[in-house]
Amino acid sequence: MNKFTHAFCLLALCLIAVKASAQTDTAYRQKRIINQEFNQIYTQNLKASIFGNEYGGPNKTLLTSDLVGNFVLINTPKLPFFVVATPEISIRLFAAHGSPVKSPSYMPGLAVYFRVNDNMYHAKFFSVAYNHHSNGIEGPTANPNGTINVDSGKFTTNFYTLLYHADNRTDKENLIINNNFAGGLELHAALIGLGYAHALEGKYGWVRAKGTWQYSLAKKYNDAVDPDKKVFNDWMRVQLDLQYILDKDNDYNFTDAKKRLNVGLKYYYQLPFMQNTACMIGGGYRGQDEYNIYFQDSYAYFMVGISAGLSFGTKSR
Repeated sequence: MNKFTHAFCLLALCLIAVKASAQTDTAYRQKRIINQEFNQIYTQNLKASIFGNEYGGPNKTLLTSDLVGNFVLINTPKLPFFVVATPEISIRLFAAHGSPVKSPSYMPGLAVYFRVNDNMYHAKFFSVAYNHHSNGIEGPTANPNGTINVDSGKFTTNFYTLLYHADNRTDKENLIINNNFAGGLELHAALIGLGYAHALEGKYGWVRAKGTWQYSLAKKYNDAVDPDKKVFNDWMRVQLDLQYILDKDNDYNFTDAKKRLNVGLKYYYQLPFMQNTACMIGGGYRGQDEYNIYFQDSYAYFMVGISAGLSFGTKSR
C-alpha cells in the first residue's frame, strides 16, 4: 500500500508539473504574440516622409521636403518595447536667385515605445523621444540690433517628447479601421540651461502641448499573385496635428493663438499599386514656424505632394 501510495503521489506530481509547464509555455507564447501585435501598431504610427511643395508662406518655395528615415533598432516579440532612430531632415528650396536651400532643419532623434495593456484592439501605450534640432550654421543667432539673423544665424535646441497613445481598431468585412489619439508634452533642454542657442531665450517656445489624431482605413483587395487570396492594404488616412506653446514667448499673451498655435491637417490616399507611398494634400497654420531660424514667421499654408514610410504598409488581420 505504501508503494502504491508513493507511486500515485509521484504520478500526480508529474501531471501537475506537466500542466504547469504547459500553462507557462502558453502564457509565454501569448506574451510574445501581444508584443508582436503592438510592434505592428507602433510601426503604423511612425512619422512618414513628405515630398512636394507648400504655398502661403512669407518666403515662396519651389520644393519642400520632410525626409524621415525610420531605422527600427528593436522590434522583437521577445521584448515589450520598441526602439526607432529617426534622422529627420526638413528642406525648403526657396524661389529666389539661384534657388537656394539655405539652412535645412536637421532633427535626428531616438524614440522608445512601450505598452501599458494587452488589448491590440484598444491599445494603450507611451512613447518617449529625444531630438536635436539645428540648422548646421555657426553664425551669430542675433544681429547687433537684437533681431534674429535669418541669413546666417545659428539655430540649436534639444528637446524631449512624452506622449500617451490610445489606438482603437475595428475589423469589418472589407475594411480595417484604426483610430489613434496621442497627447503629451514637448520639453526643451533649455529649461535647465542646456543645449540651445542663447539668443532664442524668451523668443522660442520651450514648453509645448502636443496632440495628434489619426484615422486610417485599410481596404480588402484580391492578392496580385493569388486571386483567391484576400489581403488588406492601406487605402486612405486623415491626420490632425496640434501644438500650443505654454511658456513665455516674447510678450505674447497665453491666449494669443496667432503666435502660439500650430495646427495641420493632412489627407493621404493610396492607390492599389502603391507600396508604402501615398498621395497627400493638406494645410494648416503656423504660429511659430518649425523651420529652424525662421521660427518668428506666422502664416497659413497649403501643401500638396507625396508621402512615404513604414507606416504605409499592408495591414494584417
